[in-house]
Amino acid sequence: MSLSAILTEAYNFFRNHIVALATFTVPLLLIQVMIQLWLGSELAAQAEVEVPEFGAIHGAAMMALLLIFSLLIAALTLYLEVRSRGHEVTAGMVLKNSFMFVPPLLLAGVFSGVVILLPVMLFAVFGPFWVIGLSISFYLFARLAYVNFMVIVERLTPLEAIKSSFKFSSPIVLKTIMILMMYIPLSLVGGLLLQLGEFGGFPLQVILDTVFAFLGLFVNVALFRLYMVTREPTDEESEHTEI
Repeated sequence: MSLSAILTEAYNFFRNHIVALATFTVPLLLIQVMIQLWLGSELAAQAEVEVPEFGAIHGAAMMALLLIFSLLIAALTLYLEVRSRGHEVTAGMVLKNSFMFVPPLLLAGVFSGVVILLPVMLFAVFGPFWVIGLSISFYLFARLAYVNFMVIVERLTPLEAIKSSFKFSSPIVLKTIMILMMYIPLSLVGGLLLQLGEFGGFPLQVILDTVFAFLGLFVNVALFRLYMVTREPTDEESEHTEI
């Protein structure tokens, strides 16, 4: 299937299910955004201090961010999987059944994050060559973009999910990169509006951040559609191929 067809189907799904998606993702995104903004203000304040101090509350906030993000991805992926099988599901059911996937997703995220960040960190030592490291990291990001699907849909362990994602993404790496690049215009427009939103105070910043974070979920929907049309479905799944 062509990339344009995949994006069209993903857009139609996102538009048709936007209320259902917002029901269980927006509350999590609101909490995530508020923690991020608080941490950002704390880091900015510490940067002006000669000896920065980071306490247990900052570590707890970082851990809370990881847990909330893992729950968000688990809920979104589980919803996409259930809908791909042609079943109806409520927001409560999605969230309830997503908690069991948080530990493996968290571990998979930590392992894959280390793999992705390692090249850019290593090449940063050589000054301008950090660009090469960044390119390698982005390539690895594309190869590991399906880890969460492997954990939730395939029910693999974190390490197995990383290996399977790397193998699975090989023939579709260019399409994956094109989909991931949609984050760039979203980030640019979002960053511009967020700068303007600073004049409206904390509430407006939270709202704008949450809106753009929600719109960014479209990338996950597009990746899932690419994943579904690329993988070999089981006999049961072959009857329901639409998301």
